[in-house]
Amino acid sequence: MTQEAVPDGGPKRSIVRRRRPLTFDRVSFMVVFLGLPLAVFVVFVVWPFVQALYYSLTDWSGFTPDMNFVGLDNYVKLFHDDIFMKAVRNNVLLAIVVPIVTIVLSLTLATLVTIGGSGTGTVRGLRYAGFYRIISFFPYVIPAIVIGLIWAQVFTPSSGILDAVLSKIGLHGFENYAWLGDARTAMPASMFVMIWGGVGFYMVLFIAAIRGIDPSVFEAARIDGAGRFRTAISLTVPLIRDNVQTAYVYLGIAALDAFVYMQALNPGGGPQNSTLVMPQQLFTTAFSKNQFGYSTAMGVVLAAVTMLFALLVFTVNALTGGRDQRKVKVSR
Repeated sequence: MTQEAVPDGGPKRSIVRRRRPLTFDRVSFMVVFLGLPLAVFVVFVVWPFVQALYYSLTDWSGFTPDMNFVGLDNYVKLFHDDIFMKAVRNNVLLAIVVPIVTIVLSLTLATLVTIGGSGTGTVRGLRYAGFYRIISFFPYVIPAIVIGLIWAQVFTPSSGILDAVLSKIGLHGFENYAWLGDARTAMPASMFVMIWGGVGFYMVLFIAAIRGIDPSVFEAARIDGAGRFRTAISLTVPLIRDNVQTAYVYLGIAALDAFVYMQALNPGGGPQNSTLVMPQQLFTTAFSKNQFGYSTAMGVVLAAVTMLFALLVFTVNALTGGRDQRKVKVSR
């Protein structure tokens, strides 16, 4: 029973709400459209996680049915494994740098394409905006492994096009320079490849978000005297904040994985393990050393770090305003 106030401000009246009886149609609908998807999710998603957690507590080799329960020994060994901890640090660095740079570049390009055109007349993007969208999106349609192999050839010291171009323009210090063979440049070069492969997709994502904003908002900002930079920072970004948050989470998860790119660019983890990431070490431990229990513990740590990253992003977004931010002020 609920109470509802009448429109003229008089006393509240009670309204009795009765539950609809469970019929065969309602029960069958819940079973088919709620119970069946839930069962599929539990079997193919939740149960493998439970299995992985159990295997991480054993010394299973992966190729025999025998396994001994070792408790937390694998996790204790992990946090004393210098190579794995180096991989963790590399993943954290990727999760910080790659999403930030990709989002900044994508937002900049999306703003130019949508509202970065002439400062007079109708708000519009640059000329040939459609052509720019197609060109920028092109890298995303190429599989990541192909992108990694192409750039590995570009960075090759003896025959790579990058060193040849730099030498032609007078930078002879980069002649036969091993970009992926130097610990100082291997990680930045790998980050560049990942950013290059993702900018186009997130640019299109932000273009769609900006297109969903009422054009009169940008017109009002222009009348108030806001420039392009002020409009982008104080107006566009707050209004597509949820899209930026989603993009950051996706990019962070991709950076915490990064297996395909790193395996194509530097299969061995790079000089001094400078580009080694957790999935690479997991793969090597499982299939080269036959230590599936230990490698599964690495996978559990990777899953925990990924969930912690997503939780951190959502928490920061909620603490700094998030969905509650409705009003946007545009300063002159």
